This record gives sequence, C-alpha cells and structure tokens, in this order.
Amino acid sequence: MDPPAASHPGAAGWHICWQAAPGRDLLAGDSLVERIRARLIAAHRKQGRVLLDYLLMPTEIHVVATLAQDDSPGDVARTVANIVARWVRELQAVRGPVFAGRYRAHRLESDAELRSDVRMLAWRPVALGVCIAPSHYPHSALRTTLGLRRSMGFDARPLLELFGDSVPAARSALRKWLARRPSATEMRQWELSRGLALAVGTVGPLPRMAREVRGAAAMLVAAAGSEGIDGALHLLERWVLARLGVRGGVRLSEMSGTTGARGRALVGCLAVDIALCPAASVARYFGRAKATLSEQMTACRKRPADQVILKTPMSRVADEAAALAARTR
Repeated sequence: MDPPAASHPGAAGWHICWQAAPGRDLLAGDSLVERIRARLIAAHRKQGRVLLDYLLMPTEIHVVATLAQDDSPGDVARTVANIVARWVRELQAVRGPVFAGRYRAHRLESDAELRSDVRMLAWRPVALGVCIAPSHYPHSALRTTLGLRRSMGFDARPLLELFGDSVPAARSALRKWLARRPSATEMRQWELSRGLALAVGTVGPLPRMAREVRGAAAMLVAAAGSEGIDGALHLLERWVLARLGVRGGVRLSEMSGTTGARGRALVGCLAVDIALCPAASVARYFGRAKATLSEQMTACRKRPADQVILKTPMSRVADEAAALAARTR
C-alpha cells in the first residue's frame, strides 16, 4: 500500500550506484565511511542537486537524488568516484580497479518509484545479511531520516516531504512504508533492474550466457527464480499458449503445424521486444533454426490477430506470466 500523498510537488530523481570490484572493501575503516559520507553530501551542494537518500556498504554505494535539468548523473558520479577510489587504494593495498565498471544510473520517473527505491535501499543490508532490521544499519541516511541519529550535514527534509507535511507525520508514514519486507522475488527484480545482478541462461551460443535485463524482462527473470532466462522464456511460452487457448501442458517445441509456429514466433517477438534475449536464443530454446524463427516472427508482426497480442502492455504480460508460475508452485 502506498503512503499517503504529501504536498511535495513531485520531481523525478536518479538512483546512482557503484559496485566494488572483487576483493575491494569500500568501507575499509570507520574513518573512510565518514569521509565518503561527507563527500556524497558535498557533491550535492551544487545548485539544483538534492541528496534524498544514500546507502554505503562494503560492496556497494547508492545515491538517490534529484538533479537540475542541465545536470547529469555522470557529473555526480565523477565528483564522487575518482576521489573515493583514491581513498580506498590508500587504505587497501590491493592492485586493480576499485569499482566493477562504470557507475549505473536509473531514472526514477515518479515519486512512487522514488519511494519504492527508498524502501529497497532500506532493506538492502538485511537482504545481504548485514543486519536484521533496516533501522539497525548505521551507514545509510535512514537512521537520520527517522530521527535516530544526528544529521551531521545531511538534510532529511526533502525525503520526508515525500511522506507527509510535518516531520512527525512523515516519519510515521515512512516507518509504515518500510514495515513490509520485500519478497525475495521483489528484491531480485530490483537488483536486475538496477544492474546489480545479471540474468543467466543456457540458451546462448556458449554453455552459459549472462546479460543485463530491465523492466518486464527483469520481472520475468525474477519470477523464474533459479531458472533465469530459460525460465523466463518458459513463462512467456505458457502465457502465449494461454492466449492461444492451448491446454494440456503441451510445449511449443513439440507442436507442429501453424499453431506451433505461430506460438514460437510470438514468444520470439515478446522476448526481443522486452530485451530478454535475442531471437537466436529463442531459436535455441525451441530447438529451431534462427532463420526459420526470424521468418515466422516477421510474419507474426504482420498478422492482425498476433498484432493484438503483441500490443498487450509488457507490464501486463509479465504480471500474468508471473501469476501463471505462482499458481503452479
């Protein structure tokens, strides 16, 4: 359930995160924690930037902020990453990069999505086994926002305005918002969507493939659990079979004739449209030639009845496919 609407005008924000390279500890020592925290706050003193939330962990650094129209997450990332990398190298004598690649930035299109990220960040240390409750973790903005520690330069008011007009009411609403722990599937979907984890599968040209997924693809992979991309394709297959009115637990790979070809083409179109995997991977999943599947997909996109299916909102496809999986567990 969403928290009560506040009088906050509603500005889109950004979630920026960095992941540590293998063997690196981004919080190597209490002094480094406070230096990084101060750096994050200082990086948002530029006009138009507002630091709403942050989370510092040994393997990850997260920032949620609003930026001016002429500003960019890359500008924030450069202000933070270079100096933090130097500090970590000074304290941790390990060769190699400090961060595992470039920063990742995700546009938060609404206050609802921003509040969702705040909830996920609050529970992130718990999900990783660092603590047993969100308010117990010391290296985040949450304890300051809830009034459990001194501000030390961090202004919690912009975030509180997303939850209520007065500080007491906003803190109460925030506590209620954070009370429900995200499920393992919700956390997995969020990890995938924010680039913190890769979707894996066996339908690539090599025995094992790994790729980034977002949106509906991330939801399907999360719903598929340990089966990854292969499982997500299976969920799409089941959804397509249901839309085509095919019953009895039959598999599209076993179906001959026009219905089987049509179903495989629909799965291929959907998988490509949500960037779950390329058509070649779908062809391998069904044990068919890519050229044949590609021809069928082209015909599928021109067929009026199939166009209706393909115009189904991808969020609805993912919701219904995940529900099919949940009913059979």
